[in-house]
Amino acid sequence: MFVKIIIVLLLLIVAASLLVERTGASGKRAKASLRPLMMRMAFILLAIAAGAALVHLLSGCARPVDSFHAQDITGADFGQLAKLDGFTDHTGRRLASADFQAKAVVVFFGYTQCPDICPTTLTTMKEVMRLLGPDGDRVQVLFVTVDPERDTQKVLADYVPWFDARFVGLHAAPDTTRKTAQAFKVFYAKAAGGTALGYSIDHTAESYAYDPQGRLRLKIAHGASARQISEDLSKLLAGK
Repeated sequence: MFVKIIIVLLLLIVAASLLVERTGASGKRAKASLRPLMMRMAFILLAIAAGAALVHLLSGCARPVDSFHAQDITGADFGQLAKLDGFTDHTGRRLASADFQAKAVVVFFGYTQCPDICPTTLTTMKEVMRLLGPDGDRVQVLFVTVDPERDTQKVLADYVPWFDARFVGLHAAPDTTRKTAQAFKVFYAKAAGGTALGYSIDHTAESYAYDPQGRLRLKIAHGASARQISEDLSKLLAGK
């Protein structure tokens, strides 16, 4: 709005300058004295407009103090943690989302034979827990397999805690897994012949983060740094 006002003033100066140009011989003296003044005013207004535009640009690029690195999806109507109730964890225990009250929760869908995305994500989360220090005990990472035929309880028990003993691997029947993934807007599909084991699985690479009240808050992109994730989780733990 401020820049628009400056532009209007510049247009008025140009209009006044044109009127001066049209004055006759009797107005030569006035013309000579007004032109330098108008030029100075024009340069000053241009400088102010440029400064205002720069400030506006920089303020638009700046990250608000309380914003997140991950995509803020607060209020999303999908991905309720309760949808995982009844899944079996890698110790054979039935999951109850109520057990994670007062904790921030990170949910990731993957499979143990994944060659890149899954081990990278879990390795990053291991570093996140280290960066959080004592607050790491207030974060629960859940690894939900999209390959329940191969990822048995024993396979998950050998795989998931290897990254961090606090991580929990979850599995369910194939039909339950499919319906739950849909409820979380997670895609996965088998790709025949992808590995020596017969098939690989294409799947969504993002993770979801929940605040201690169990509300879905963030979608964490694959490739986010451990420091970025730890800062976001710290904010959730602080009630942001």
